[in-house]
Amino acid sequence: MSEHSFALNLDPPYLLLLLGACLITALLTWLLTYLYNQKKITTLSTTLQLERKTAHQHLSEMETRFAALSGEALKGNNAAFLTLAQETMKQFHGQAKSDLELKEKAVENLVKPIKDALEKTERQISKIEQDRHEAYGALTKHLETMTLSQQQLQNETRNLVQALRRPEVRGQWGEITLRRLVELAGMVEHCDFFEQETHSGESGVLRPDMIIRMPAGREVVVDVKTPLDAYLSAVEAESDDSRQGHLVKHARNVRNRVRELAAKAYWAQFDQAPDFVVLFIPGDQFLGAALDVDPDLLENALQQKVILATPTSFVALLRAVAFGWRQETLAENAEKIRTVGEALYHRLATFTEHLTRLGRSLETSVTTYNKAVGSFDSNVLPGARKFTELGLSARKSLTPAEQVDKTPRERETAEANKKK
Repeated sequence: MSEHSFALNLDPPYLLLLLGACLITALLTWLLTYLYNQKKITTLSTTLQLERKTAHQHLSEMETRFAALSGEALKGNNAAFLTLAQETMKQFHGQAKSDLELKEKAVENLVKPIKDALEKTERQISKIEQDRHEAYGALTKHLETMTLSQQQLQNETRNLVQALRRPEVRGQWGEITLRRLVELAGMVEHCDFFEQETHSGESGVLRPDMIIRMPAGREVVVDVKTPLDAYLSAVEAESDDSRQGHLVKHARNVRNRVRELAAKAYWAQFDQAPDFVVLFIPGDQFLGAALDVDPDLLENALQQKVILATPTSFVALLRAVAFGWRQETLAENAEKIRTVGEALYHRLATFTEHLTRLGRSLETSVTTYNKAVGSFDSNVLPGARKFTELGLSARKSLTPAEQVDKTPRERETAEANKKK
């Protein structure tokens, strides 16, 4: 019978018994092993406790010795540390003191320019403040003076305005202005013009303010009108409407003066007068104010043969008349100039003849002089020098005379050629 057949023939009880025996054997083996390990652990625990106890004893001894050693070392180290700390502190204090002094000097050097600048700025501010006070005082005084001058000017202006409201004052002012302009233009009084000349005509006695005499016997009649009442009222007006109303009245007054002057017809009363008359207004602003309100005023005056003139245009007119008089004077003196020129020419011709004869005489004199010098050098001078040879002491030496070889003009020509 084979092994396989034997295993297959084992009945179950037998298998259970076999398994129980194996299990008991394994359990006993484990138990023995456990007991052995337990004993070994106990032995190791006892040994460990002994070693631990010994280690504790050694540790206690070491701690005691370390405490003693550390105490001694700490005591020695404290003294050395304190000594080292003191030395270190001394060195540090000295170094810090030196560094502090250096830093103080550096800061002082750094701050000194700022301090100087601040002191200089303070002095400048003080001077500026002083100058400001002085300037403020001077300005205050100047303003007070200006205020006083303004008040005086206002008073004088008020007095002038009140005076100009009087017709006789306005007339005198216009006449004086006319005279000053004539003098400025170079027109001599009572020579080229006449003031307040009376002329009788068909309309009665005409008395123009000025008659300007022109070349060829012509005359220009000038009459001064100063309509200022409405203009002064316009200047003193406080509102625009009131000012405009006074200016309109002023323009109307100027137009009325033009009509009054045109009605006198001076050109018909003076034979040599052109067919117009000059109405002089002593102020450009007066005519300008009237023209601003009445632009047709100038054209209307020209239609009535009246020329409106202000100081500016009147001076131009006088200059033109003065130029005409100069031309007239030159024309009248042309014959005299021709006569004087002929006489001067004749005198120059005579003077030329005299100069020619004088030149010839000088030439003859030069020839005679040269002959005399030659005779002196050849005949007189050698004999005179023998006296000095014989022992005569002379105060001055004899100098030979120079001959004049050329005429003066030839000499001048030669010198001029040498300079070139």
